Amino acid sequence: MNTFSKSKRLLEKEDYDFVFSQSNKLANSEFIILYCKNDSGHARLGLAISKKMVAKAHDRNRLKRLVRETFRTTKLPEIDIVVLAKRGVATIPNSILIPNLHKSWSKLPK
Repeated sequence: MNTFSKSKRLLEKEDYDFVFSQSNKLANSEFIILYCKNDSGHARLGLAISKKMVAKAHDRNRLKRLVRETFRTTKLPEIDIVVLAKRGVATIPNSILIPNLHKSWSKLPK
């Protein structure tokens, strides 16, 4: 079963800072994905979906659920990932976001 346990999350400020300082960038029309290699043995995800980019809390929560679900169901290499939302992403329906997220995950280096 694919779960999203604590070991698959970026939890500490130092983890986020490391990704921001050492990252490679992948961008699409909805998200900016920052990533770098890690030594944990599996991919880890951090979300930075700000109130400035997505004003309403229910939209931020929906986006976080979508990103977590696509991350959880995709086999990824040993990398740390931080996902940032772009302005206007809240208006895009799930039927467009989910395939675009899967396409973005497939572009990450193996």
